[in-house]
Amino acid sequence: MKYAVILGDGMSDWKIHSLGDETCLEAARTPNLDKLTRLSEIGLCLTVPDEMKPGSDVANMSVLGFNPKKYYTGRSPLEAVSMGISLKDTDVTLRCNLVTLSENEPYENKIMYDYSAGEISTEEAKTLIDYLKEKFDDEKFTLYSGISYRHCLVAADGKTGHTLTPPHDITDKCIEEHLPKGECGEIYLDFMKRSYELLKEHPVNLKRIKEGKYPANSIWLWGEGTKPALESFEKSRNLKGGIISAVDLVRGIGMLAGMQIIKADKMTGNYKTNFKGKADAAVDALLGGLDFVYVHIEAPDECGHHGDAEHKVYSIEQIDKQVVQTVIQRLESAREKYAVLVCPDHPTPVACKTHVQEPVPYLLYTNVKNLYNGAKRYTEYEAKATGEYVQDGYKLIEKLLLLKEE
Repeated sequence: MKYAVILGDGMSDWKIHSLGDETCLEAARTPNLDKLTRLSEIGLCLTVPDEMKPGSDVANMSVLGFNPKKYYTGRSPLEAVSMGISLKDTDVTLRCNLVTLSENEPYENKIMYDYSAGEISTEEAKTLIDYLKEKFDDEKFTLYSGISYRHCLVAADGKTGHTLTPPHDITDKCIEEHLPKGECGEIYLDFMKRSYELLKEHPVNLKRIKEGKYPANSIWLWGEGTKPALESFEKSRNLKGGIISAVDLVRGIGMLAGMQIIKADKMTGNYKTNFKGKADAAVDALLGGLDFVYVHIEAPDECGHHGDAEHKVYSIEQIDKQVVQTVIQRLESAREKYAVLVCPDHPTPVACKTHVQEPVPYLLYTNVKNLYNGAKRYTEYEAKATGEYVQDGYKLIEKLLLLKEE
């Protein structure tokens, strides 16, 4: 039996006026999901416990079957692991975004224009982070460059317990009420202020401004955490698992769980990503000996954060056409018996441009038996109407893995 999870990050949404008062899932043309729905169990699942923040870290950990209340130690250490950073138990890591802030006000009064600095290229970002490393690195703090706008700061013998705000939560808002607070808050704020003075006229940013792009004129620190420890996916599930994602966070969870990291060309983490390449690589891994694959697609989430309903709908349609169809057709052609779970990790509504803590719709399909429970399409409303509900998100995977060959 083969198992696949197709995770459309941030795919669920609220109704959008410009889409005729439909959600992106409702507005999208999804013939493959529509076909599967007539043979599938559709329902809702709460992937983020009520007392936790609705981040992709907590939510993806849940969907992969790890109870975040037990295993979660912060977002950035998961990314650090994927970046190849060796962490001590006493290290504290922080996500370091390259962001775009407004220019004319004092730092505290600036506006968060873009949490990704216009999705700056990895090459440009590395130049900027390497420049900041020369100014910031010492015995206590070390900067590491990552992919695009996503980077990492490690504090040796660090402290946790700070109030740090994800920059994608405050798009178009004044940053004053969201600056670092806590024991090291003044140090982190000083780093951010100094980065602005160092980056605002850096040649990379002057070139980006000339090209009509957002400059990466500041760093933003958030998502602190300490070295986590996850149990082995293979030992706990008796399945050889793999994960494919363009995002360090999700790859880090997989690496900590001892899962194979699957690669594909041209994975961007946005709506221009190689949708079919991801699906083909995942199926190749299944047919090559893995029992379980987790196909993570970041595109809908990025579109939600940018308030881009058009490309969020497009991303969902590509997931349907390039990912769902590819996985199903190739496993059928290989005459495999298999089960598939399709779901978001959390909603990222276009209207608010950030994650919200609401249940997400899931679809469970297997070619060994009919699971139909009355839904007409795979949408938020139809999922709610079935009455199926999984309260503890980390238990959703159990429903998938119980769909064994009879």
